[in-house]
Amino acid sequence: MENKRWYDKHRESKMALDMLRTLNPAVRKKLTDDIISVASAIKTVHRENDTAPLSIGLERVLGLYQTNKGRRWYDKQPDLSAAIKTASTLPESDYLNIMEGICMSLK
Repeated sequence: MENKRWYDKHRESKMALDMLRTLNPAVRKKLTDDIISVASAIKTVHRENDTAPLSIGLERVLGLYQTNKGRRWYDKQPDLSAAIKTASTLPESDYLNIMEGICMSLK
C-alpha cells in the first residue's frame, strides 16, 4: 500500500501543488498572498456563522506539525508554506475548493 500524504489523496490538491512548484517566484508569491487572503476570509465567515468544524482531522494536524521539519519542497518557501498551512486548517471542502480554484486559474 502506498503511503500518501493527506494532500496527495485529493487530485486537485496534488495538481495545485505540482503547478505551484513550476511557477516563477514572483507569480507564486502573488498567488500565495491570494490563497492566504481567501482562506482568511473563509475562516472569518465560519467564525461569524459559528460553523467552524470541531476538528480538521488527525492526518492534517500531523501534517501541520511536520511542517516544522521542513521535509516538503514548499516548507522551504516561507510564503507558500504559510499559504498551505492557512488553507489546510479550513474544513476539507473549503480547502479542496481553493485547490480546485488554483488548478482552474493555472490551466
